[in-house]
Amino acid sequence: MKGADSPSGCCAPRRGGGESPVAPGAAPARVPVSVSYGDAASDGMVLLPGGEFLMGSDDTEGFASDGEGPVRRVRVAPLLIGVHAVTNNRFAAFVDATGYVTEAERLGWSYVFAGFLPAALRRGAPRPEHAPWWCGVAGADWRRPEGPGSSPAGREDHPVVHVSWNDAEAYCRWAGGRLPTEAEWEYAARGGLEQRRYPWGDELDADGQYRCNIWRGVFPTKNKAADGFRSTAPVDAFEPNGFGLYNMSGNVWEWCADWWSVGHDASVVAVSPAGPATGRDKVIRGGSYLCHDSYCNRYRVAARTANSADSSSGHMGFRCVRDADSED
Repeated sequence: MKGADSPSGCCAPRRGGGESPVAPGAAPARVPVSVSYGDAASDGMVLLPGGEFLMGSDDTEGFASDGEGPVRRVRVAPLLIGVHAVTNNRFAAFVDATGYVTEAERLGWSYVFAGFLPAALRRGAPRPEHAPWWCGVAGADWRRPEGPGSSPAGREDHPVVHVSWNDAEAYCRWAGGRLPTEAEWEYAARGGLEQRRYPWGDELDADGQYRCNIWRGVFPTKNKAADGFRSTAPVDAFEPNGFGLYNMSGNVWEWCADWWSVGHDASVVAVSPAGPATGRDKVIRGGSYLCHDSYCNRYRVAARTANSADSSSGHMGFRCVRDADSED
């Protein structure tokens, strides 16, 4: 099935096929990745046994156009998966080894949450009509996450952001791995629990404990940061799920391998589904530190949205997986 139209992008602003709303910088051409370090993807990975699980949700809190349902049986093979998202440190090692240039660097801009910007950068910055809390900032990229004058210093153990699907795929290939399929991602995120709303259960703040990094307050004007973070958190913040995986809800959206689609067949068990062969946008999962139930409660484990493969922003990252038999 060909990929269906994706959501409007309130959660993840769309670059739009490479079109630039700001004057691009004189960035060098992207360097193709031709080397692979097979052990790099195994660093910080856990082996999941695979098996059959109930994927999706009929939760009325979801968005009908997102295609979360129907709930269907899916079988995935054993796999290795990163216990957390790829960090700034790990991405820097990749860039140092290959000379890779991200799309945000090559195109000269990326999206930054307006609340993180000084007035001089906010003023006149182009904003998506459907999500005016995002600003297209010239010079914003993974090295300068809030634009010129910023850096990831002190956030080496935070997830790398301002990486497109293409950038994430290139890193995983270099590391000897790949991006997870959407089915693999959800299987991993559930941590062995069946049809629970979150990786830890059905209650967001069970026992009064914060378990994820999301917006706490009135979006988009007031974030109380009650969970301890206004922006990204360290990749191992909060308690892991039952599989030992961190931040499968909140913190940063994570790219998946699949093209976006909403047509799911619940009449048969889907074996290692990989999505449609073609499409317009790639699936992203997990929600981010900007998610709030007043407009986007997509930090639920079955929630999903999508974006174009060249898009980047300050709240999208990724983690790697590896086929279990590749360890033989």
